[in-house]
Amino acid sequence: MKSIIFSDKIRCAAPGLKVIQICATCSNNPTSDKLWGEIEEECKRIETTYRIDEINKRRGIAATRSAYKALGKDPNRYRPSSEAMCRRIVNGKGLYRLTTLIDVINLVSIASGYSIGGFDADMVEGDTLVLDSGTKEDIFYGIGRGLLNIAGLPVYRDATGGIGTPTSDEERTKLTPDTTNLLMLVNIYGEEMSVEETIGMIKSCLNRHADATSVGVSIHIAETGETVVP
Repeated sequence: MKSIIFSDKIRCAAPGLKVIQICATCSNNPTSDKLWGEIEEECKRIETTYRIDEINKRRGIAATRSAYKALGKDPNRYRPSSEAMCRRIVNGKGLYRLTTLIDVINLVSIASGYSIGGFDADMVEGDTLVLDSGTKEDIFYGIGRGLLNIAGLPVYRDATGGIGTPTSDEERTKLTPDTTNLLMLVNIYGEEMSVEETIGMIKSCLNRHADATSVGVSIHIAETGETVVP
């Protein structure tokens, strides 16, 4: 498990932020038909529940957007990943079928409204992550997006540099078919699905679809800097 330090900028912009950290040893095979069926079922629920103009009002998404604004970032130009996926679904474009770990993260993200970072833990440098506001000096290659301007975005940094924002994760630490050690960070800027339900859903998906073992969980509270192990 990693220690997580919240900068003063993040505490001011998102005083209610909680982060669920999940670490697990697991497999990242191509997504099974069973997992894809669960994703399609959740996509149907979202498509029939929300209009396009209602997505950014989901509590988890709206609070993430508020943090972006407080840090000086336009959330309509750099949408949180959970919002972007839900918009695709409601627009009838669906989601891409990828690998097990990525699709488990996407499933939990669209169900909860939370943007979730997924990283190959073996590629993350050091024992501590710092969540701070991005700057113009940050060199950050978003997965499938190229060089990304993360100034004003909340960004997790390891000992080498940025690894993840609520909009996109970084190429250096991305999940690949060879990933066996998962680091997942669930960003709860405003609570929609309860912390307990979110953890339960993640554990269930990892156990059923990714052969997960050695699953560790911790909850990090921005306002106090407290870490809770449930």
